[in-house]
Amino acid sequence: MFGKSKGNAADTKRDLSSTPEARHHANGHSAPEATSSISSGLSIIGTIVGQGRLAIFGHVEGEVQASIVQIGDSAQVEGNIVAEELTIGGLVKGTIHANRVKLNSTAVVEGDIYHRSLAIEENAQFEGMSRRQDNVIDTPSLVPAKPPQAQGINSNGQGNGASEGFNLSQVQAD
Repeated sequence: MFGKSKGNAADTKRDLSSTPEARHHANGHSAPEATSSISSGLSIIGTIVGQGRLAIFGHVEGEVQASIVQIGDSAQVEGNIVAEELTIGGLVKGTIHANRVKLNSTAVVEGDIYHRSLAIEENAQFEGMSRRQDNVIDTPSLVPAKPPQAQGINSNGQGNGASEGFNLSQVQAD
């Protein structure tokens, strides 16, 4: 039951190569991106920048930049969001720049939405301006080439307010 495996190393290698992840690597593509998650009960103050998928179930106060962002039903985001694809189920207070935006029935959005496509489910709440644009964000420039600099924190725990991770020239405004 707990003894040695009867297969040899070649068999193990062959078995692993049949998994989707291994086939993905064998074809010369990078590994599938993992989802980063901010759990309920967790609060983050500051700028979040990433290239992959981000799921928010807690509270974020600051800018959020990622390729795909999902905001859970009980989550809160107070700050601007830049994403290729954004699904909102919770509360968002801030300006949204995303190619595809979906407001679920539990969503509450207070702010402007710049989008290529916008879907709003019945009972979703939206207070602000919606503006359709062909190229809301430029996917390669979603994440800045230079990582943001660390901010100093004074004795009362407040940052200096500088945000180096977001360049307004990356977002088109009509």
